[in-house]
Amino acid sequence: MPDDPGRGAAVLPGSSVVPARRRRGPLHNPSLWLTAVPLTVVAAWALTPDLFTPFSPLDGVPGDNFRAPDAEHLFGTDHLGRDVFTRVVFGTRQTLLTAGLAVLIGLVVGTIVGIIAATAGRAADATAMRLVDVLLAVPGFLISLVIVTAFSPGPISLGVGIGIASVASFARVVRSEVLRVRNLDFIEAAFLNGGTSWSVITRHILPNASGPVLALLAVDLGAAILAISGLGFLGFGAPPPTPEWGLLIAEGRQYLGSAWWLTTLPGLVIVLTVLLLATLGRQLLKTFRI
Repeated sequence: MPDDPGRGAAVLPGSSVVPARRRRGPLHNPSLWLTAVPLTVVAAWALTPDLFTPFSPLDGVPGDNFRAPDAEHLFGTDHLGRDVFTRVVFGTRQTLLTAGLAVLIGLVVGTIVGIIAATAGRAADATAMRLVDVLLAVPGFLISLVIVTAFSPGPISLGVGIGIASVASFARVVRSEVLRVRNLDFIEAAFLNGGTSWSVITRHILPNASGPVLALLAVDLGAAILAISGLGFLGFGAPPPTPEWGLLIAEGRQYLGSAWWLTTLPGLVIVLTVLLLATLGRQLLKTFRI
């Protein structure tokens, strides 16, 4: 039985049937799922680390120090006999909480700045964008380092510093998306139907501008993890013996020649997590692209 031309096709007089392109949703994107599954495991490390390892992240067995990776200790042991995989798993919570604080600050402040720039007139737009240009002119890592050194080093100051550095990227994306969506026909219809500026922004503009923002959220989370690990490596993160990804690499660097796994394997976890988040952001951008 031939297909009905009226279903999923456009028919014009004297023309052939042109199939309509269907937009693939997130549930029908296998690449998105392949990226999200390992990230779900990393999130599970942060939520329930005890389910993934029977060892303690703080207590070790002195007789088992510097054991190479094997079936019992997947990532080997460190100089105090502590299981490195356990410390990586338990360090996920500290790293993700700090990165989540940084992304939350960047998202909230950047969204507010972007909305004001796109909707409050030319003067507000020029002022907001000049502030964004100032933030973009200074490397984000340097901004984070200045904030952390100005206050006492720790997860809170670390998250605030990295969050301030990420405000500019969120503000630019939100501004461009709000300007794009604001010129669509249904936004004009919403205003003609008596909608206020606040209701139109919250009910129509922001939901339809959220796709690229979600993609940037994933990418920025990976960048925040990388920056937190770097500052943790320099000693500005959680104090030892608290497990934290950057601190694990710093603790193992002096044993790099004899115990390569102390730095290599936690470093691989960081790199893979950042790459997966970048890939997730790319897949989200493809999925929600209009």
